[in-house]
Order: sequence, then structure tokens, then C-alpha cells
Amino acid sequence: MLLFLTTMLLVNVTPGPDMLYVIARSAGQGKKAGIVSALGIGAGCFFHIFAVALGLAEVLRAVPVAYDLLRYAGAVYLVWLGARMLFSGQQAGGPIVIEPAGLRRIFVQGAINNVLNPKVALFFLAFLPQFLDKDGSAFRQTLSLGLLFDASGTTVNLIVAMAVGAAGSLIPAKFRYVTGGVFVALGLRLGWQRV
Repeated sequence: MLLFLTTMLLVNVTPGPDMLYVIARSAGQGKKAGIVSALGIGAGCFFHIFAVALGLAEVLRAVPVAYDLLRYAGAVYLVWLGARMLFSGQQAGGPIVIEPAGLRRIFVQGAINNVLNPKVALFFLAFLPQFLDKDGSAFRQTLSLGLLFDASGTTVNLIVAMAVGAAGSLIPAKFRYVTGGVFVALGLRLGWQRV
């Protein structure tokens, strides 16, 4: 659990599309817009949590070898994601311009941005299985870990929204190297892990 909590926090503090959306809204329209965008993203994440929990529970129950297939696919995905972060020339942040909008629209856009991002579901599929106890309920464990992950991510995004809304910018660009290394290490661990 300590490994999950540590990794979860590291992943959630690393700038990605959701955080960049929060930063853009906070910088462009102030703290309130940033907070609403963070809450929208958190709400959108519920879709992925339930989809992965329901699908993962069903697959693991119906096909016992699916656990290993999912584990290997997750390992490859995490290594690929980490390598891409480490070797891409992109900066983790940069100027983002988003047209001003009302708070309801900002919330809905945040939720839609998260729901339509297949990388969120793929990340949950790759990340969560390595922390599941095979003897327990895959659905309950996936749901619990997913909700914990979402609560952490929403909290981080709320802090970023308040900081950026009050101070201007808060993008730790070098975190992409740390996170990329963690993803590669997690992928390798997942691939060689014996269950």
C-alpha cells in the first residue's frame, strides 16, 4: 500500500493534460475557474474507474490467464509511457490559451476532457492490477484504489488551481524525468513479478 500511495502521489503531481487544463483555466480566468475545472476532471474520472472496475472484475473471473495477459500488456504500456516521458523533447508545460467560459461549461469541459482521454483508462488498466490481491474481489479493490487515486488527483489539481490562480504559474517541468523513470521501473517490476 505504501508503494501504491507513493506512486499515486508522484503520478498525480506530475503535469499532464488534466493539470495543464486546470493551469490554463486558473491562469486565464482565475482561481474559481481552476477549482471548477479540477472538480470536472475528478467527476470525469469516475467513468474510467467504474469502467475499469467492472471490466477488470469480469475478465479476471471469466478467464484466469487474463490476469497475466493484462499484467504483460500493462508492463509494456508503462515502460512505453515512461520512455516517452524521458526521451521526448517536449516540456511538461507551456503557454496554453483557452477561451473564457462560464463555470458550468468549464466543469463539463473538464469532465469531457477526462472521459474522452483513453490514456486514463489504459493507465488504470496498467497501473492498478499490480496492487490487487488475487484472493480478494477485483471489483472492490479496483474501485477502492481508483477512488483513492481520483481523490488524490483532484486534491492535487485543486491545490494547483489555487496556487496558479493566486500566483500565476506552478509547473514543475523536471517532474517528467522522475515520473518517466518511475513508470519504466513499475513496468519492469510488473513484467517480472511472479504471482
